[in-house]
Amino acid sequence: MTPSLLILCSPSGAGKTTLARRLVTSRTDVGFSVSATTRPPRENERPGVDYYFYTWEEFCRRRDAGEFLEWAEYSGHLYGTLNAEVERELGRGRHVLLDIEIQGAWQVRASRRDAVAIFVLPPSAEVLIARLRGRGSESPEEVQRRLARADEELQAAPNFDHVVVNERLDRALEEIAEIIDGGGVRAQRLPDVEARVRTLRRDLARYRQENTNSGTRQV
Repeated sequence: MTPSLLILCSPSGAGKTTLARRLVTSRTDVGFSVSATTRPPRENERPGVDYYFYTWEEFCRRRDAGEFLEWAEYSGHLYGTLNAEVERELGRGRHVLLDIEIQGAWQVRASRRDAVAIFVLPPSAEVLIARLRGRGSESPEEVQRRLARADEELQAAPNFDHVVVNERLDRALEEIAEIIDGGGVRAQRLPDVEARVRTLRRDLARYRQENTNSGTRQV
């Protein structure tokens, strides 16, 4: 087995982090690259386990020193993948799973030919919205900002090597496992990716518009 980089991307709330954690705990041949970020920890998040939490200044210092394989700004915070994390897992003979943003995915693919990019779609706009609101850690304004960003991110889905719909967690895990075991190659691509993306974007736009109008009427 030749270890490779496995990129997981999705809009916030589509479940990529849950999928990443399940993959790492269920497979001994997959290691997780802990990302760095400047955002504050959420409840129950542990430094060095969920993220490396850096100040803005510390993140930029490490970035300028060339310590990141990729980095990007998302919702006012910086996120990045440390080269040391990737090399540590590759040195153990394991695939390295990267839970990163779209900008970072393009950076990795430009520099690493062994990268396999997987985009995780939510089954519907309603599910994505419910997951974001159910976190309880984002204000209504932040949810709106994340949905606006999701619209941009969804447009990138057809350009990924693989697209997986996270409707049932166990089935989505099986599909990603098939990608890993197939060396990044699947016999059949998810049909109608473009149509699915159009539907998601349309429904998200409707929700955002309705909530914007509702907020305007309440003023």
